[in-house]
Amino acid sequence: MTKMNQEKIDRINALYHKSQSVGLSPEEQEEQAALRKEYIEAIRKNLRGTLNSIQIKEKDGSITDLGRKYGNVGTVKS
Repeated sequence: MTKMNQEKIDRINALYHKSQSVGLSPEEQEEQAALRKEYIEAIRKNLRGTLNSIQIKEKDGSITDLGRKYGNVGTVKS
């Protein structure tokens, strides 16, 4: 899954605040690590999609589609 819903983001934040105050159990640490990994994957996929949609208008009026030119480099697979 690459799309994070608000409930999962709230859970990440709750686990962070709990870790700062009283600490986390081993199960909560595993849950936190898994949620953080999923969150980072979602951010990377979103960023890649944004970067792939960038087009530059050149001085001569032509359009360079950076997604087509560089889009397959470093693509995050989900």
